[in-house]
Amino acid sequence: MIRVLVADDETLVREGIRLLLERVPGVEVCAEAIDGEEALARLGAGSVDVGLLDVRMPRRGGIEVLQALAGAGPACLLLTTFDDREALLAGLRAGARGYLRKDVTVDTLARAIQALAAGGTFFQPSLTEKLLRGVQRAPASGVPPAPVLLEPLTPRETEVMRMVAGGFSNREIGDALGTAEGTVKVHVSSILSKLGVRDRVQAVLRVLEAGLI
Repeated sequence: MIRVLVADDETLVREGIRLLLERVPGVEVCAEAIDGEEALARLGAGSVDVGLLDVRMPRRGGIEVLQALAGAGPACLLLTTFDDREALLAGLRAGARGYLRKDVTVDTLARAIQALAAGGTFFQPSLTEKLLRGVQRAPASGVPPAPVLLEPLTPRETEVMRMVAGGFSNREIGDALGTAEGTVKVHVSSILSKLGVRDRVQAVLRVLEAGLI
């Protein structure tokens, strides 16, 4: 059973998410929080597998909760009402493993929770694709610019990276590109090496900040 925390200051939103997730096998809403401080306390208690955090809440928003956890808590997914590039980048820097709009279907939310519980990531494809199309080289204040690639990405690696940034799994990327999942894994490994990062989240952050795709 995947134990989920729902943190949102709007009662209707919290109750709605809880009721929807009650229909998902293997998922249980074990805790709720009405603000960031309460979310931080519950996430630190060690009884949650995945946290769903509203980006904007009283007494710490979702990004501030992640910053306070500093990677010590469970995997967390940020929920937002708007397409907000700066919030997405800030969330990635703070350690978010996923990012979704609140208007997604319960199936999408369930897949995101399952992905995070399994150690993966999940970013809403339509949201990240829109941000990628309009991204400019503009790192946040105080954040050093991305280093130069050790080697340029090949055309296929660029294609794979765009789909990674769109939240697609290796299997989904392989199906879309007509190649084996193992081949996609090789491409992803090469991309991480060239970007000088250790995981997919850092890779997405790097390409969004540096305009590499």
